[in-house]
Amino acid sequence: MNWYLDVLKKYAVFSGRARRKEYWMYTLFNTIAVVVLAVIDFALSTYPLLVGIYVLAVLVPSLAVAVRRLHDTGRSGWWYLISFVPLVGGIILLVFTVLEGESHDNAYGSNPKAVSAY
Repeated sequence: MNWYLDVLKKYAVFSGRARRKEYWMYTLFNTIAVVVLAVIDFALSTYPLLVGIYVLAVLVPSLAVAVRRLHDTGRSGWWYLISFVPLVGGIILLVFTVLEGESHDNAYGSNPKAVSAY
């Protein structure tokens, strides 16, 4: 849960680097929250009200952590735009987020694995 809250605390921080664990734990908790809210929405017959509000609320932190994850692999945050290419864009972005980050300092900051207390 701390991984999720840490990303929310860095609400609009697009600089620096994010470890794989930080990105994927945030993605996991975010997915769980969307599923739970969707179930509640369906039960209340208000779908997609709650899900829509939640997705809009976490849009900026989601983009920020994705950009920081790309920075960890040595890529510019602009690579996120490849996700808009039909069929292959999302797959390429998935591969980029799964790859291990650079073990040395890069243009976007120091290795978060080396300085992380987690």
